[in-house]
Amino acid sequence: MNARKLLDNYCEEHILNREEILKLLSLPDYDIAALIESAHALRKKYKGNKVHIQLLTNVRSGNCSQDCAYCAQSCRSSADIEKYDRISDEQLFADDLLVKEHSLSRHCIGLSGIHFSDDEIAELAERIKTMKENGTHICCSIGFLTEKQAIMLKEAGLDRINHNLNSSLRFYPQICSTHTYEQRINNLRMLKSIGFELCCGGIIGMGESNEDIADMLLDIREISPESVPINFLLPIKGTRLGDGEHTPLSTAHCLKVLCTARLMLPRADIRCAAGREVYFSGSEDMLFKVVDSIFAQGYLTEKGQGINDTVALIRSLGYDTEIESEVH
Repeated sequence: MNARKLLDNYCEEHILNREEILKLLSLPDYDIAALIESAHALRKKYKGNKVHIQLLTNVRSGNCSQDCAYCAQSCRSSADIEKYDRISDEQLFADDLLVKEHSLSRHCIGLSGIHFSDDEIAELAERIKTMKENGTHICCSIGFLTEKQAIMLKEAGLDRINHNLNSSLRFYPQICSTHTYEQRINNLRMLKSIGFELCCGGIIGMGESNEDIADMLLDIREISPESVPINFLLPIKGTRLGDGEHTPLSTAHCLKVLCTARLMLPRADIRCAAGREVYFSGSEDMLFKVVDSIFAQGYLTEKGQGINDTVALIRSLGYDTEIESEVH
């Protein structure tokens, strides 16, 4: 069955196999409207007319021991970024107040690095407890935790942990050599066993094939996270991928990935993360037919659309923002 026939006869109960996923990712651009409408039906069914906006704070920036090819904070990066071991409490809690004042869905906090001491985790747990007093929904991206450390953060009130697969098992060695894909999978399994909600996605545009995208999405579906952030590469000068040659992504290709993710995980939050302002400028009407979650303000070391402009854009397209607690 070709991709168009698959879409014409698509039903939610059908579990897409690898061959079918590849057909969707290779769908001719002139047929993309049918793919968007299939994804939109599921987005509307499970997410209604709402868009969840999230704010991301870089709690620890730079000086990372990992060599990820896309990242400005990597040990191999010469990108001109601000570096610090700990953001001030004043700034962190000011960002948390922004989340509350603008009725954003969630405060996401990221820490560069792969391993942390128990004392560092205990300190972070205290800051999370303070933010939870405001009723904030919090997600943390924090490398590899021990089970003891994960429990410390769970007891502090942390709702969700982000840990992206980034790409496929086959392609992963091309973008990182300091840890393995299997370590990421094992970390996610441990976090899920403790009871964390999971946020797990990837990065598109690093030189991967459609087969790599399909395999990554299949592994994400197996993990079954509550949130699936899809990032589209922002080539940063000073990083291996930013300084090398790369083929610019098309809006159509980005949409095919997001639509396929929606068809595979219809109940999950499908988030257009980094790259939204670059690859979907002028095409937001199509984007929000598929995704129900985005970031405002920026992406760790890269700036993004401000909160007020983001809210205005969403409302101009006929969507509403919603505090996540109203959903859950």
